[in-house]
Amino acid sequence: MEKKFLDTTYALDDAKAHYDAWTATYEAEIGENGYATPGRLAKALRDVVPNTDLPTLDFGCGTGLSGLALRLNGFRAIDGTDTSPAMLAAAHEKGFYHRLWLSSPEDTPLFLPESYPVIAAVGVIGPGGAPAQTIDRLMRLLPKAGLLAFSLNDTALEAQTYEWQIKNWVDPGAARLRFRENGPHLPKIDLNSTIYIIEKK
Repeated sequence: MEKKFLDTTYALDDAKAHYDAWTATYEAEIGENGYATPGRLAKALRDVVPNTDLPTLDFGCGTGLSGLALRLNGFRAIDGTDTSPAMLAAAHEKGFYHRLWLSSPEDTPLFLPESYPVIAAVGVIGPGGAPAQTIDRLMRLLPKAGLLAFSLNDTALEAQTYEWQIKNWVDPGAARLRFRENGPHLPKIDLNSTIYIIEKK
């Protein structure tokens, strides 16, 4: 019987090992569950971003499903980073990323500030994935008027720490919320996600 990984994804002790082991069956398993967030986020971002030729970072790119959704919505200059070497190798095989590199889950992503005016983090931030502070770290790396698009699923939204990170930027006027919408994430298991697009001022 083929091992299933989704049931344990949101309570991980070792995310890197989990995703490395899941790589071969990842796309099939989440596809069976109707993974909708990449397409929803990419479409929302296309409607907000002024120019889809801008350098775009797919943060936590996994096997490249999020990058593919961005590509299908007109984005062309896409780089990616992830903490899983196996998933990064799968993303490389898709052939549309300009640059891919391995990042550490504990540290600020390895790129220079203001390198990317558009950053997408699709299904990445939340329990079992990148911590809430990732929102702050990515916002700090954006240039002025840069856009951060990310999703928080129902599991993340149960913990207020994730939305606090958003409020810490939006409430004092350091950023403005350009888009917010709740919708399907993995509908077969009745899990939704909220998509946010924040513009740094």
